[in-house]
Amino acid sequence: MTTRLDQPREIRRTLVPRPHYDPESFGRLSERIARFLGTARFLVYMTVFVALWIGWNLVAPSALRFDPYPFIFLTLMLSLQASYAAPLILLAQNRQDDRDRVQYEQDRSRNERTIADTEYLTREIAGLRIALSEVVTRDFLRSELQQILKEADAKDQHSPL
Repeated sequence: MTTRLDQPREIRRTLVPRPHYDPESFGRLSERIARFLGTARFLVYMTVFVALWIGWNLVAPSALRFDPYPFIFLTLMLSLQASYAAPLILLAQNRQDDRDRVQYEQDRSRNERTIADTEYLTREIAGLRIALSEVVTRDFLRSELQQILKEADAKDQHSPL
């Protein structure tokens, strides 16, 4: 994030410095994670992991078991994963909503420009039609010339040579 030079910096003095991160990079990372969490591959990986965990802790010798039957550690790990997954998914959805809102605004402005252009062209075509109604068309000129020729032929036939 760039600081603005026309505004004074806010001075904060804290005992423990706050971590700084790039919100855009973090947002992209959260979208990648959320996209992965919504795939069949993740479900297969998670199912295999849980099945291996439970299988190992049921079948392995007692000395090698690290999470006995109620599988409390597995439950804790799945709860931790869910507690991180939910906010990441919400963050990704909020970013998508922002992109959709920008796209909607761009579509709306494009539609308004298209409507304005169409109305302008409609007025231009109407103006051309009005102007053309006052101009002699080819068909009208042809019919007038044919009528003059007929009148001239009629005069030639009635006039003695």
